[in-house]
Amino acid sequence: MLSERVEEWSRQIEARSENKGRREVLLHLLETKFGQLDARTTSRVKTARPQSLLKWAERVVTAERLADVFGR
Repeated sequence: MLSERVEEWSRQIEARSENKGRREVLLHLLETKFGQLDARTTSRVKTARPQSLLKWAERVVTAERLADVFGR
């Protein structure tokens, strides 16, 4: 029972680390392509779900404007 709990905690920590890395990469890509980001955009990325982070990262490649990344 304890070993199962420890495994679950390990998975949760790993998932958080992955998401933190995705956020950092996405923020870097956005800043590289569009320049300094406003606080609202930074906050949006930092609180986004993992699926959104991946979708937005894909859109950076073809986006002409920052708004294109977020589908506004």
